[in-house]
Order: sequence, then structure tokens, then C-alpha cells
Amino acid sequence: MANTPRDSNEQDSPRKSEDGAAKRQPSLMEVVRQARAQFAELTGLTPESVSSFERTEDGWELEIEVLELARVPDTMSLLASYEVQLTPEGELAGYRRVRRYERGRADAHRPGGR
Repeated sequence: MANTPRDSNEQDSPRKSEDGAAKRQPSLMEVVRQARAQFAELTGLTPESVSSFERTEDGWELEIEVLELARVPDTMSLLASYEVQLTPEGELAGYRRVRRYERGRADAHRPGGR
């Protein structure tokens, strides 16, 4: 996933809803906040960070880092990265865990640039 700059006019351009009314697209920060809240409500996991985001043809794609299992010491806690898909309006459309790792471990080279 790559961070891609967008023209500010494109972000705020209205889209037509199903009833034909113009609909304002949410800002990036609105999308991120909404994604974190929806993900937490659905999974019961609290997002620690959003490590990447990308606007796609179908909406948005984010990678969210969460604490899955707290351990002592904290460096042994298990974290996970979830790939989260959202509609253009910022509604959760799907998610999947893409990796699980210990907090204290450096990231090894991951295939595909992730």
C-alpha cells in the first residue's frame, strides 16, 4: 500500500447517492477515524495505529495495527496487522489479518514490499 497525494478538489467533489442527491466525500482523517471505530466495534480489538492507507477504485484500503495478546514484558506482546477495505463513503467493507508478530521483533523482509 502506498500513500498517494490527491488533489484537494477531488477529495471534496460530490458523488451522487442512490437517490441522485449529491454526497460529500469524507476527508482522509474522517475515513481513518471511522475505520478505526468500526473495526474496534466489530472485532473488539483496539487499533494502536494505522500503518498505511491508500485510495482505491473501490474506496479505501488501510492497514491497522492492533494488540492481540498482552504479555509481560510488553516487548513479548503479540500484535497483528489487518488489511481493512472501506467503501468510498468510509463504511467498513471487509478486513483480514495479514500478519502477527511480537512487539519487540524487528520486521523481516516481507514479500511484496510490505
